[in-house]
Amino acid sequence: MFASPFGRLTSICLATIVLLSCLASSPARADIGAYILVDAGTGAVLEQENATRKWYPASLTKMMTAYVTFKAIREGRASFKSAVVQSQNSISEPPSKMGFKVGTRFTVDAALKIILVKSANDVAVALGEAIAGSEAGFIAMMNAEARRLGMTNTSFTNPHGLPDNGQVTTARDMAILAMALRQDFPESEAYYNHPGIRLGKKTLRSANREFLLRVPGANGMKTGYICNSGYNVAASVTRRGRTLIAVVLGAGSGLERTAFARELFDEGFRKGGGGRKITSLSGSSGNPPANGYCRRNNSPGAKGYMARFDMENKSRGGFLFFAGGGDKNDDDIDESGFTLSNGKPDWAKILDRTLGPRRVAYRPLEVSLGNPTASPAANGSAPALEVAIPAGAVPTPVANPLRLAEIEIRAKLQESAATDAVGAGSQGTAVPAAAADLSTMSPGSIFRQGMDFSVPVPPPSPRK
Repeated sequence: MFASPFGRLTSICLATIVLLSCLASSPARADIGAYILVDAGTGAVLEQENATRKWYPASLTKMMTAYVTFKAIREGRASFKSAVVQSQNSISEPPSKMGFKVGTRFTVDAALKIILVKSANDVAVALGEAIAGSEAGFIAMMNAEARRLGMTNTSFTNPHGLPDNGQVTTARDMAILAMALRQDFPESEAYYNHPGIRLGKKTLRSANREFLLRVPGANGMKTGYICNSGYNVAASVTRRGRTLIAVVLGAGSGLERTAFARELFDEGFRKGGGGRKITSLSGSSGNPPANGYCRRNNSPGAKGYMARFDMENKSRGGFLFFAGGGDKNDDDIDESGFTLSNGKPDWAKILDRTLGPRRVAYRPLEVSLGNPTASPAANGSAPALEVAIPAGAVPTPVANPLRLAEIEIRAKLQESAATDAVGAGSQGTAVPAAAADLSTMSPGSIFRQGMDFSVPVPPPSPRK
């Protein structure tokens, strides 16, 4: 058939037309930068794409902050009751943050829950200062653990994941860290599997809450977002005694990273446990995305989500997430059942169809500042002493030298703002270093008012 040159040319043209038609009918969507799915028990790689491409970890960084802290506790250099102090250096971090007043003391236990559920950047720095004595010292510990674990393409420059193009990782490396966190410190699961926390009268939701509430067997672990990375997640699911770990980097929205991870897990549990070991993935397959990645990788919107992730009406020809094989065209989506009376998307119904209905009720974890004892032994020479810290004995950790100029500018702006608020005759004064008696304070009085006060209310959109 088509033996003649004219026949062969005709067949090529027809194939090209069909291909272009299929591409034109594919729904618009954001890309996934990289992903990997591994068996937590064996380390076998079940699926991966660009798993060794360098990427920005964003708040997935806090998994290493937690790992270093758990190790310090196991080695007796700290305890869950050890004191963490909100320093001037830590409070200078941008949101997301708790905004405690400088000098506020809380326990390592509280700090771990806050950074792994709320992802507070200021608390991550304060925790690092408590464990290592300085932020720089803690960063050195993070990088030492990364090298020891075999995270060959990872470099940390801060303990929280805020933008820094020198802070890079890969999906492979983050999966290795997630596996180590689970295997080396099983108690860590009690810190990262909560959909929210409640501190006093404030309830703060985790960005990972819909995954934890809707995906069968979900038990963690951490989300992250900065513009240069897009939406990241390291997630774990246990079904029938088997645990899988997925790392997704560079999604276009919070809903996309969660729905994509759910599909990875569903397919992974249907497959066997064989495959090459994660440690066999080596080298680097590419550089991080250019600055402003999030502006080039927009959310596909409500119709796009339904076309790609509809759990009830999906016909796939294979496990082709990047190519989108089998997905429905946007024009095939009947929006009538997923639209509110005002014409806006009904995100509750969309979540039910793309992630599944909520299987458990939303119950935030109660968190208190606790009753902190002595500071951790940063030099590792002796366990922390279980004695109360005098009110005036507040440590003064060394600031990150790269941030000193930023702190000075922020202080000047604060003074200017205070002057505008109370008049030229009342200059802003520094917050006393000594911590107040927390037992007599109202729940909200621990937060710093003004420029540095920041407990952002999570946006109502389920995509965030």
